[in-house]
Amino acid sequence: MIYGVSLSLVLALLWWVLSGYDKITLLAFGAASVVITMVLVLRMRIIDRETAPFLRLHTLIPYYIWLGGEIAKANLSVLKASLKPEIDITPRLVRVPVKAESDLARCVFANSITLTPGTVTVEVEDDAYLVHALDTSFTAPEGFAEMNLYAARATDGEPS
Repeated sequence: MIYGVSLSLVLALLWWVLSGYDKITLLAFGAASVVITMVLVLRMRIIDRETAPFLRLHTLIPYYIWLGGEIAKANLSVLKASLKPEIDITPRLVRVPVKAESDLARCVFANSITLTPGTVTVEVEDDAYLVHALDTSFTAPEGFAEMNLYAARATDGEPS
C-alpha cells in the first residue's frame, strides 16, 4: 500500500514538473494517466520496494554522493594511466564475492562497479560477479567489499 502511494505521488509530481502545465484540464489528464499507470502496475502485481524505492531515498542519496566521489577518483586513475607515454596497464578478470542478500542491493552493487571507470561487471553469478578491470590497481578486494557494504546498507538498511 505504502509503495503504491509513494509511486503515485512521485509519478504525479514528475508529470507536473516535466509538463509545466497548470491548467485544470491538463492536470486532470495528468491525474488520469497516473491512475491508469497505477491500475496497470497493480494488475501486473509488480509494485514492491524495488519498483518504488522512494522510501529509501534517505540512504540512497548519501550512497550516490559517495559513489560520485569514487567515480571521480577512478576517473583520475584512468586518466593518469591513459596519459602515460607508454601504455602500462594489465587488464584482468577478477571474481568479486557478493554479500548482498536482496536483488536490489545486488543490482545496485553490480551497476556501481560498472559505473566506476576502469571496471565492468561482465557476469553475474549467485555468490560472485566476474569483473573486468583495466589494471591490477583497480582490483583491490577491500574496495569491492566497501562498495558491497555501502550498497547493501543503502538499499536494505543493513548494519555495518
